Amino acid sequence: MSDINRAVKGTNDVLPEESYKWQYVEKKMLETASLFGFKEIRVPVFEHTEVFQRSVGDTTDVVQKEMYTFDDKGGRSITLRPELTAGVIRSVIENGLYNQSLPQKVCYIGGCYRYEKPQAGRLREFHQFGVECIGAAAPAADAEVISLAHSVLTNIGLDNLSLEINSIGCPTCRAEYHKALKAYFEGKKDQLCETCKERLDRNPMRILDCKSPVCGDIAKDAPVMINYLCNDCAEHFEAVKAQLDVMGIGYKVNPTIVRGLDYYTRTVFEFISGDIGAQSTVCGGGRYDGLMQQMGAPATPSLGFAMGIERLLLVLNNLNKEIGDQKPCDIYIAPMGEKAGIKAAAVCSALRKEGFIALTDICGRGLKAQMRYANKIGARFSVVLGDDELASGIIRLKDMKLGEEKEISIDSIAQCLK
Repeated sequence: MSDINRAVKGTNDVLPEESYKWQYVEKKMLETASLFGFKEIRVPVFEHTEVFQRSVGDTTDVVQKEMYTFDDKGGRSITLRPELTAGVIRSVIENGLYNQSLPQKVCYIGGCYRYEKPQAGRLREFHQFGVECIGAAAPAADAEVISLAHSVLTNIGLDNLSLEINSIGCPTCRAEYHKALKAYFEGKKDQLCETCKERLDRNPMRILDCKSPVCGDIAKDAPVMINYLCNDCAEHFEAVKAQLDVMGIGYKVNPTIVRGLDYYTRTVFEFISGDIGAQSTVCGGGRYDGLMQQMGAPATPSLGFAMGIERLLLVLNNLNKEIGDQKPCDIYIAPMGEKAGIKAAAVCSALRKEGFIALTDICGRGLKAQMRYANKIGARFSVVLGDDELASGIIRLKDMKLGEEKEISIDSIAQCLK
């Protein structure tokens, strides 16, 4: 097969027999977020490259290795978004939302793009649902956002979940931690990959997130941030845990969680599924109190999370969970002749206005072919419309599942479908 008829590597078509599952999951996500006061925001699929360099961090794998970056016809460097938080924050700043009543609570669904090795539940084009809570500094905000993530996951049908949390501190206590990390990795510098050798001076925490197995093994015995927290960060973390305890949300403190993006501060968290194998993280997020200021706005405490929709659907499919319901065709009207075709189109139009899925022939097929089609699409009812039916105004409504028929007036179809 030629490339013109093949999807680009790392992308995936969502076919009609699968799209209803996406619609079901996305609807659940948005409905659950609305219960917590979050409203949808939509931002462009590409941004100025600097948006991601300044926010995600130029020492991360995302910026160094994975972004789709190009110059547009005006010579501007443009990047397809590798994640949505940076673009949302850019929009919040540009539109002055941080000057309105706080907190600003926004949620989103959209595609992201990273040039990495495709794997189960993660493609080069993948889709995320996420939320951002702008202007909330209290530990209660951390717990509420975590509670929202937990509610979304359980509402779409996941139950074998575990929550892991950590605190990666603030710039004040992180400075001491960086010194300890640098001292630890300096003695093993020769074993690090070339990328991590560069990170050692610029941002040693990024070594903890390296995908190289060698660097990963070295990092296992590295100092952990939670032992270097200042008093304010330690108190904040304890208050978050107390809030989760009150909510009845179980958790495990995992001091190795740092998340893959540079903008995180203090609380970070991940939800792990026990039903997906190696790629088990189905949601990740945390606090990023310095990001707004880093992007040129006044300092504004903020936090959020994102979850990959493909990965969630993979878990649900693996569990054979029923994902929504694809509504079948309510009625198929099979016309015989030109006049019947015109009447069938008029009847279908009227039924659609009342919310019914009504179909008729648009291919010029014979009656047998039309009835095969009605069976194939799973129509609930069918009607054959010919000259006799046009003259009398009486039709035979057939229940396609039971095979039963009954005579009704052509004008009473809607009542019979309810």
